[in-house]
Amino acid sequence: MQNYSKSFKVSTAISVKKLSSKFLEILRKTGYFCVLRKRATKMGILKTRDMLVDVARKLFAASGKDNITMNDIAYASKKGRRTLYTYFKSKNDIYLAVIDRELSLLLEKLETVVQKELSPDKMLIDYIFTRQYAVRESITRNGSLRANFFRDIYEVEHARRRADILEIKMIQKILDKGVLSGQFDCKDTSLYAMIILYSLKGIETPFIRERISKHMEKEKEQIIHLIFNGIKKH
Repeated sequence: MQNYSKSFKVSTAISVKKLSSKFLEILRKTGYFCVLRKRATKMGILKTRDMLVDVARKLFAASGKDNITMNDIAYASKKGRRTLYTYFKSKNDIYLAVIDRELSLLLEKLETVVQKELSPDKMLIDYIFTRQYAVRESITRNGSLRANFFRDIYEVEHARRRADILEIKMIQKILDKGVLSGQFDCKDTSLYAMIILYSLKGIETPFIRERISKHMEKEKEQIIHLIFNGIKKH
C-alpha cells in the first residue's frame, strides 16, 4: 500500500511536470507567453514605483521636501540611486508623484459618494463635505508637506489639473441627475459643476488651517440653505 502511494505521487508529479511543459510550449507558440511576461514585468515596475513614492512621501512628511535629497530616498528604499533615477528624473518629479497619489485617494473617496443611493441634493452635500474633509486629512497627515502645499500652491495646482477635470465630471453627474429628477434647475450643468468645484477650491486653505471648518461644522444647515437657495429673499 505504501509503495503504491509513493509510485502514485511520483507519477502524478511527472504528469504535472509534463503538463506544465506542454502548457508553456502552447503559450510560447500562441504568443501568450510574451504577453504574460510583459504583464508580470509591468506589475513589477509599478510595484517598485509605488514603493519609491511611498518611501518619498514618508520622508517628505517627516522632514519636509527641502530637507530630503534623492540620496535619502534611494537609501531609505534600499534600491539605489540608479533604480531611483530610472523612475524619477528629479526630486521634484517624485514630489509631484506623491501629490498625484494623494489626489488618487481623494478621487476614490469622491467616487464612492457618487455611487451611493442618495437623492441628488443629499449627494451634492455629501460630496462637498466629504471632499473638504478629505483634502484637509490628506494635507495634515503628511506632516511637513503641509508647509510645502501652501508655499508651492502653483506647483500643486499644476499637478491637480487632471483631478480637477475628473471632479468636474463627477459634480456634473450629480447635477444631471438632479435636473433629470426635477430637483435642480441648471441650464448648463458643466458650467455649474466648474463653479462649484472652484468655489470649494477657493476655501480649501482656510478650511485646512481650520479658520472656517469649525463654523462649517456648526452651521451645516445654513451652508445647505446657501447652496440651494442663495442669499436672495424668497
